[in-house]
Amino acid sequence: MMIETHAHIYAEQFEKDIDEVLERGREEGVSKIYMPNIDHTSIDGMMELEEKYPGLCVATMGLHPCSVKGDFQKELYIVEEWLGKREFVAIGEMGTDLYWDKTFINQQVEAFKVQVAWAKQYQKPIIIHCRESLDMTIDLVEELKEDNLTGVFHCFNGSVAQAERIHKLGFHIGLGGVVTFKNSGMDEVIPQLNMDHVVLETDSPYLAPVPHRGKRNEPSYLKLVAQKIADLRQVGVEEIEAITTKNANSLFKVQS
Repeated sequence: MMIETHAHIYAEQFEKDIDEVLERGREEGVSKIYMPNIDHTSIDGMMELEEKYPGLCVATMGLHPCSVKGDFQKELYIVEEWLGKREFVAIGEMGTDLYWDKTFINQQVEAFKVQVAWAKQYQKPIIIHCRESLDMTIDLVEELKEDNLTGVFHCFNGSVAQAERIHKLGFHIGLGGVVTFKNSGMDEVIPQLNMDHVVLETDSPYLAPVPHRGKRNEPSYLKLVAQKIADLRQVGVEEIEAITTKNANSLFKVQS
């Protein structure tokens, strides 16, 4: 059994075959899929999937940094409305991004701080996006950290030292398809990780693992991620599935 902690399966890339995609995931042992929100445009599709597949597809609520523009307060208002309307297991996807566009980085930081405040208020974990901005985002979390603030740095591709900083904060790291990429450097990092704070993810439809790299990603490929981690750590894949499932349940405060 595996838990998919990060997949945008409400994306348009899945419109035609979502039922088949989810069935393939089940066949590979994926028992739950957490769906981080992007912005107001993704909410309806995400909610529809959660309603159609209760217990399998689970929505989270937040504002992605790449959707933070000049009018980001409007987006945050919508997120705040939803957080007051019903319960969500986590807040996100939120964070910083220096890869695509640095124009609104100050606004990204402001939006991050607002969402961290909500996470503290509702006592929910946060799902952090930090592309090309990992150290900066760890610094932010260290600055804002309080005892009840937890979460996951999704799509981790950093160093052992960065992983240790995250672990000291009591946060998790999400490992996905990047671990299978030849030049990612993760083959040296993964054997040294403390597995007590690692969870699995695909970030579907993006970042498909080898041998599907460059194609649409999907939750069934989580098995390839787990297998690669197992190979690098020289353990059975069942061990990786068990520890990451336990960690995911701890992250999202699910009684296992």
